Amino acid sequence: MTFGFAPSSAASLSTSTSATSATRLLEPAEWAAAGIPLLRNPREVVSGLHSRHRPRPATAIVAVLDPDERVRASASFTRRQASSDGWMFRNALLAQLRRVIPHDLRLRTPVRTAVLLYCRDGDARWTEEDGAWMWGLRDACTLHGLRCGAYITLTKDGWQVLGEGRGGRRPNADSAPEPFALSEAPPPLPRTGGAASEVLRRAAAR
Repeated sequence: MTFGFAPSSAASLSTSTSATSATRLLEPAEWAAAGIPLLRNPREVVSGLHSRHRPRPATAIVAVLDPDERVRASASFTRRQASSDGWMFRNALLAQLRRVIPHDLRLRTPVRTAVLLYCRDGDARWTEEDGAWMWGLRDACTLHGLRCGAYITLTKDGWQVLGEGRGGRRPNADSAPEPFALSEAPPPLPRTGGAASEVLRRAAAR
């Protein structure tokens, strides 16, 4: 006769949850193979978000770019949960996207791109936490009708676009924000022209 201890239902549930969480992350090779669109000027995007939100460690910034890589909406929030779980990160990102910009689910092909900048401690090497953020960003973009864009880490050593090998020393987690005018192009002037504009111009000239 053999005596032993059957695993409790709580222990089984914990093991199952851990195994599921481990699948909700993306390795750098998976991310690189996903066809994430490259930023034309990553430093300009990073500097603009850094100036606008002034992130500290454990701060995530999600931004939506138009086809010309102008920031159309952005939001920052502090990571509060202890575990690195892609599903929880996905929900947090999706909540911020829904708050700051309408979805593009009706479009057959997304025209706007979401990027994520995460300020954290440590060096620029990939971590499982980064993998969970990548998974969360990709899933949140799918659910909001956006293209999944770059994932960028910001540490005391500088910034790095993971999966691309591009980065720089400034801005970094300890640097002061650059003047906003230097880090982001001015917004485009309103379009003019057409019959309505001509009527207004004539009225103003009287």
